[in-house]
Amino acid sequence: VMAASKPVEAPGGGGTAGLSRWQLALVLGAPILLGAGAIYVWGRRAARREKGASERKTPEGRASPGPGGNGGSGQPDGPGHEEMSPLGRAQAAKNKGNKYFKAGKYELAIQCYTEAISLCPPEKNLDLSTFYQNRAAAYEQLQKWTEVAQDCTKAVELNPKYVKALFRRAKAHEKLDNKKECLEDVTAVCILEAFQNQQSMLLADKVLKLLGKEKAKEKYKNREPLMPSPQFIKSYFSSFTDDIISQPLLKGEKSDEDKDKEGEASEVKENSGYLRAKQYMEEENYDKIISESTKEIEAKGKYIAEALLLRATFYLLIGNASAAKPDLDQVISMEDANVKLRANALIKRGSMYMQQQQPGLSTQDFNMAADIDPQNADVYHHRGQLKILLDQIEEAVEDFDECIRLRPNSALAQAQKCFALYRQAYTGSNALTVQAAMKGFEDVIKKFPKCAEGYALYAQALTDQQQFGKADEMYDKCIDLEPDNATTYVHKGLLQLQWKQDLDKGLELISKAIEIDNKCDFAYETMGTIEVQRGNLDKAIEMFNKAINLAKSEMEMAHLYSLCDAAYAQTEVAKKYGLKPPTL
Repeated sequence: VMAASKPVEAPGGGGTAGLSRWQLALVLGAPILLGAGAIYVWGRRAARREKGASERKTPEGRASPGPGGNGGSGQPDGPGHEEMSPLGRAQAAKNKGNKYFKAGKYELAIQCYTEAISLCPPEKNLDLSTFYQNRAAAYEQLQKWTEVAQDCTKAVELNPKYVKALFRRAKAHEKLDNKKECLEDVTAVCILEAFQNQQSMLLADKVLKLLGKEKAKEKYKNREPLMPSPQFIKSYFSSFTDDIISQPLLKGEKSDEDKDKEGEASEVKENSGYLRAKQYMEEENYDKIISESTKEIEAKGKYIAEALLLRATFYLLIGNASAAKPDLDQVISMEDANVKLRANALIKRGSMYMQQQQPGLSTQDFNMAADIDPQNADVYHHRGQLKILLDQIEEAVEDFDECIRLRPNSALAQAQKCFALYRQAYTGSNALTVQAAMKGFEDVIKKFPKCAEGYALYAQALTDQQQFGKADEMYDKCIDLEPDNATTYVHKGLLQLQWKQDLDKGLELISKAIEIDNKCDFAYETMGTIEVQRGNLDKAIEMFNKAINLAKSEMEMAHLYSLCDAAYAQTEVAKKYGLKPPTL
């Protein structure tokens, strides 16, 4: 499917951005959506790529150096101890605890910290919170996670923005498998530390991914299959040229001009579920295709292989990969079926495997497709996209070259080859090859002025190069050529944010995308991301939930749940601690 109109798709797979979740950087010029921890969108701007502070294993406060020393309270242990103030005695007990802690005698350290807690005057909030936090650190060494969480809670009640206690409690919640509570604590820590500590960012990322996976697994299993918009379906089929099932009905398959033959042809259609399905496809009546294909399959009709492939394709499009797989398996194993059908089934199964994060199986299917149908340009086009996602750029370029050799007028393959070469030059930071790749784009749009994909991919490269004005012009050309392509409006909207920090214009363009295609999950996701940046967390959560209901793969849904959970955690933190992240 068009790689620029959406983040590069499962080549021939059924998900809009399923694959792109792995390497959104591949096609999204806007860093607003990238990177580990990118889920905290606003954190990306604040966080500098520096090494996080190393984890603190020691308790707080110095230990006095021992009898006769001048550390701690400035007074030696022993006689005179009773004359100290209650706080002084508590500090002395803590200092003793610290010595035991450093010596690895955690049980004894806990006894001392417990004594410090009981001696400390209740109004001394900060001291008391330190004693609880120190005891939590000792419990942590003994892996007593419930006690760690309880003591950290006491410390945070006494000192609500106590980062060390919040982070220690987050880690305890992780061990106790309290993901929601862990996320809330680590979110507060990230905001309090202004996203400077890699450790808290990594824990946030980890727990968000786990929560996302868990929720998506449950939701995806019970989701209602959803037919994508007609624009999406047409765009999907346009990425195949050697695909029998998406070609219009052949002369002999439909009513001929010749009146004598008309009756005979319509009778065939009457009896053939597959031919009726094809007719519905031309009429864009997509909801009837699976049931008509099933009739052909059950009747063991003449077009059984075609019907299996068509049914599998629509199962993929509605996001039902487990129903698609047996149909694809059957077509692939039909030795006597048209080789084009088998190769197309292999491309689709390979794309499905890639979406399920099984690149080994995916590569096997694409290689088998190339073996059985070496002249099929679709195989090389889609395998080239797969290779980009696997970061195997040289192999991707070879595949695009082969596709171009077989189909010299393939504007799509030429544009994607340019993009592959550009990514290679950009990641290698080679100014000369970047320049050459940019010139390649100019050549493609000159040679194929009607190919929207060429302009869209060029626009993404221009955005990377901070040439925002020219990128904007390229998106306008895309819109002129394909006014009903919703995702181009989303990309143009994102560009307004990067270029002019113009949130209103960005949102206006993304709203336009939704007006064109109200099933465009990419638009809802992007709108949610922008609302997070504006500090409208409730609105963001609403947008992410809309995207979740439209997600076409479990992997994509997991990513969206992560975004939604991050926004929800921020609302909770804002309520609890009065902390708000910086907004645009």
